[in-house]
Amino acid sequence: MVRLEKLLSEISTPTDEIRVYNFWATWCAPCVKELPLFEKVNEDDKDVKITLVSMDIDLDPNPEKVYKFIDRKKLQSRVIILEAADPNSWINKIDQNWSGALPATLIINTKTGKRRFVNSAMKEGELEQLIAAVKI
Repeated sequence: MVRLEKLLSEISTPTDEIRVYNFWATWCAPCVKELPLFEKVNEDDKDVKITLVSMDIDLDPNPEKVYKFIDRKKLQSRVIILEAADPNSWINKIDQNWSGALPATLIINTKTGKRRFVNSAMKEGELEQLIAAVKI
């Protein structure tokens, strides 16, 4: 499990790669449906670091369910389980436009400061377009 402070520090630390943080939960059907889109980018684009941020602990303190889900779905992207209570107190630190709804995705180029935030499920090809927009 990863504490909120560590995640916020990671998001703001400059790096050469484009970072994509997808906030999701195993109980969120649109989240689960879009996971293959992130897995495809993770496999195809080595200049992009995908991090799937599980929000499951907020409603269920048993991380084992998330680990079993990861195994069952054979997820290859980096998955972290966020340990942070009361999302309403910190979601605006991720992005001012985040309503708190899932799924949510932050795409960031820490070298240029370009970022995109999407507070809905991704459609086919949308993730790649957003990544391209922050690469320039």
